[in-house]
Amino acid sequence: MSNLVVKYIAFNKITVIIGVYFLLSAILKATTDIDFCIPCLWKTIFGFHCPGCGLTTAFISLMKLDYREAFENNWLIFIILPIWLYYLAQDYVKHNRKYKA
Repeated sequence: MSNLVVKYIAFNKITVIIGVYFLLSAILKATTDIDFCIPCLWKTIFGFHCPGCGLTTAFISLMKLDYREAFENNWLIFIILPIWLYYLAQDYVKHNRKYKA
């Protein structure tokens, strides 16, 4: 791993920890059906679905390349995921410009 990647990870520790947990739990769910994903707090407290309910399930369906199931779980995944990837790339580039080794 390059020095810039290590610095970026160190600068964003909490975000990286949450992201790695989410990714590993989604991979585990997609491959073995063992569910360690964080439940929706809104649904747990209030008893009905929020607009974000189903995003993790949709992401897992995308990992399985099942686009129809992903769309049925929550169609917002097709909007949120590209925006999030774009933001992540822009944040990484901005961080590298600011803290060039």
